[in-house]
Amino acid sequence: MGQKESPSSQQGETVRLRKPQNPYLAIARIIRPQGRQGEVSAEITTDFPDRFQNLTRVYLETPGQTPRPFELEHAWRHKGRIILKLAGIDSISQAEELRGLHVLIPFEERIPLPEGCYYWSELYGCRVVTGSPNASVEIGTVMAVEPTAGVPLLHIERGASGRQEILIPLAEEICTKVDPEAKLITIDPPEDLLELNDSKEASSY
Repeated sequence: MGQKESPSSQQGETVRLRKPQNPYLAIARIIRPQGRQGEVSAEITTDFPDRFQNLTRVYLETPGQTPRPFELEHAWRHKGRIILKLAGIDSISQAEELRGLHVLIPFEERIPLPEGCYYWSELYGCRVVTGSPNASVEIGTVMAVEPTAGVPLLHIERGASGRQEILIPLAEEICTKVDPEAKLITIDPPEDLLELNDSKEASSY
């Protein structure tokens, strides 16, 4: 999963990047300044909010650049959000400049998940096939996971067929076996799902 933290068989720390080349996970998103000493109020995007109590360093996303490290001086919960005080951010105007940025941690600091669970970022590059292991049909390769209000969507690149991309819901009844270690996802799609994707591709030409 990748850049949000959510421990379930379908989620994890959610992937914010199409390609997880930057090894960071988003655990919060700064909403606005809070107070007069540079504190910020942030939306919690992790299912492990207690982790803030033990953090001493976080990173802020910097579009097109390496995320910037900040010492985390204080963190406390307030009305469903997390209030953060970052070292060197000491005024409302400085805090205002951080509005909308994601608060990141290194990927290696992710919370270990129970057996059978995985992170979205681990799905990048997985082969997607239908059928049994001995008679499988290659569908393509996972290029991204898109969070939605409902079921997340796998963006799958269909290489050999020449088609650019299809969308497959990351639902247990469709993605019947997900094996990040083997980089393999086996799907059992409804009869019309692949046809629907094919018709969308045809209409785009």
